Formats: sequence, structure tokens, C-alpha cells
Amino acid sequence: MELLTVSLLLGISLGSVFFLAAVGLSVIMGLMGIINLAHGSLFMLGAYFGIFVAKSTGNFIFGILAGTVAAGIAGLVIERGFLRGLYKRFLDQILITFGFVYIIANLHLWIYGPFPKSTFLPEFLAGSLSIGEVTFPIHRLAVIAVGMVIGLGLWWLQTRTKAGAIVRAGMDDAEMVYGLGINLTPITISAFFMGATLAGFAGVVGAPLLGGIQLGSDVTMLAIALAVVIVGGMGSILGALAGALIIGVSNALAATYLPAIDIYVMYIIMVFILLVRPSGLLGRKF
Repeated sequence: MELLTVSLLLGISLGSVFFLAAVGLSVIMGLMGIINLAHGSLFMLGAYFGIFVAKSTGNFIFGILAGTVAAGIAGLVIERGFLRGLYKRFLDQILITFGFVYIIANLHLWIYGPFPKSTFLPEFLAGSLSIGEVTFPIHRLAVIAVGMVIGLGLWWLQTRTKAGAIVRAGMDDAEMVYGLGINLTPITISAFFMGATLAGFAGVVGAPLLGGIQLGSDVTMLAIALAVVIVGGMGSILGALAGALIIGVSNALAATYLPAIDIYVMYIIMVFILLVRPSGLLGRKF
């Protein structure tokens, strides 16, 4: 029972990181019709820069802010400089954003070198907490709490505010929204920036859970983020949360009880969802 409890908590903490990394991609694809293959690169950029700043200053909060802002700025550069005229032009988007995967990876190789980077944790997150007869790392519990709070905040923003209503309407029929005299451009820019900043934030806070950060983490996280979008459904905050938790918990349980197939579990779940519900568990139908 203790092993099961620990595995579930590990899976939920991983799922929280996956949610933070993937929710922006889900909204971007649903609202803007953009397939951003560089989304995982923004995760890696935020992690590298955030860890560098945290170690340089000795302040984890500064590291989080730096990684989050750096990823957001990079996202704005990609969207405003290269993608704003390519909405719904999927092949062009794929080619351009795939190019940024190599550009960002090589910049990181040049700046930080080829070796993996260890993480930085402040003292107040470095210990463990007893939960009954189980001890669990405090930083993982903190990630779970932060992921749930951000998920709730994003859900409220999408379902209970005017901006959220415009986002939902834009996903369903952007031409109708423009016809009503509503300018979607500021909303789409904000959505892309939010997705990029959340990816960078996930990179900084999630690196300790992933054992550090290294070149290649961008491609790994992109695959996970796409799987979360497919399982949970495109354009849905709750769908992204559900998909992330399913994948995170399934991976943790498989690593504990079925280690021979744990690397395939995510893809098995993804294929099953595509067969029985192509729009995802809570996805919007486009």
C-alpha cells in the first residue's frame, strides 16, 4: 500500500509538470491553429536559464521569474516574427518551428555546453514530509499544489471571464468573432505568450522532478505535450489537466509495477484515445 501511495504521488507530481508544459500548447492549437513544434524548446530554454540564474543569485524565485520571462519573450519572438502570417498553414508552421528546435538546441550547446545541468532547490523545498507512514519530497508536493492552483485559475479564466468567452468563441468560429467587431489579435498574442511562459515556468520547477535538464529535453517534452493534448483534447484546460495526470500516473505506476513497458505506456494510451475518441477526453470538436 505504501508503494502504491508513493507511486500515485509521484505520478501526480509528474502530471502537474506535464500539465504546465502542455496546457499552453493545447490552447494555442485550439485558438490559433498553430502547431508549435518549438514548444518543448521553450520548456528547455526556461529550465536552463532559470537554473543558471538561480545558481548565480542563490535565489530560486529569481530563477523561476527569469526562466518564465525568457521563455515568454522567446515565444513572442517566434510568434510575432515568424508565425503571425501562417495561421492555419500547418506545413509552413511545422517547417519553421522545427527549425527553431535546432536553433535553440544549438544555442544552448554553445552557451551551456553539452553536459546535463543539475537542478537548484532552496532549503525550504529540500526536505521530506511524512504522510502517514510515507515520506515524500516537499518540492514534489509543492509542484502538485502549484499545478492545481494554476489549473484552477486557468479554468476560471477560460470559463468565467469575458476574455475566456472570446477565446472559446474564437476556437469555434474565428470569422464570426471578427464579424462581431472583436479583435482577436491581442487575445491570440496573449494566449501564445501565456503558453510560452507556462512552458518556461514548468521547465524551472519541473527540472528537479526530472533529475535535471539536458540537451534533448526539448524533444522529450514536446512528445509528452503532444500526447497530453491528444489524450485530454485540444483547447480544453480541464482536458489538458486530465490528460497530463493520466499520463503522469500511468507512467509512474508502470515504472513501479511493469518497468519493461513503462516507456511505451504513454503511446499506448494515446493510440487508444485516438481509436475511441479522436477529439480527446474533454476536447472541443473543430
